[in-house]
Amino acid sequence: MIGQLTGRLIEKTPTEIVVDCAGVGYEVRISLNTFSALGSDEAIKIFTKLIVREDAHLLYGFHTKQEREMFNHLVSVSGIGPNTAMIMLSSLTPDEVANAIQTEDVRTIQGIKGIGAKTAQRVIIDLKDKVLKMNITSENVSSSHNTIRFDALNALVSLGFDKKSVEKVLEKISTGEESVEELIKGALKLL
Repeated sequence: MIGQLTGRLIEKTPTEIVVDCAGVGYEVRISLNTFSALGSDEAIKIFTKLIVREDAHLLYGFHTKQEREMFNHLVSVSGIGPNTAMIMLSSLTPDEVANAIQTEDVRTIQGIKGIGAKTAQRVIIDLKDKVLKMNITSENVSSSHNTIRFDALNALVSLGFDKKSVEKVLEKISTGEESVEELIKGALKLL
């Protein structure tokens, strides 16, 4: 229906933006990742997904097509609605969600607010094949070393450190022999 909007950014909050397109202001719900990526430019292009419910027509916006594709996959899972999918995409990037699904990391998915053990397992079972077809920009996720770095990265980002800074530090100190705890402790000394 409405696949993208190109226009002028009028309002911006961490969960919603208003985009003026030829005089019409569209309210668009966004994830925190999209909020961070938008910056302060007035002219924007945002990929969207329209969800029609009995009581409302809701427009969800994404900075990248990959994020929109992950959103579509997530809402296809029984028990995951649009709001839960947005919480997941606010907590993790699309690549991090895909990595957690591919490595069957129930703990990471379950760590997201509103996701229980059964729902996390259902997400993994339902989306494992679909996520393999997605274009993942991360490193090969099949090795346990990458899973350890992924867990360390998530822990440090949840502590409030900048993701790009954490990735650089982990790249420097990681040898492949350390545990998650050792990686975190080493990274904390350099951050």
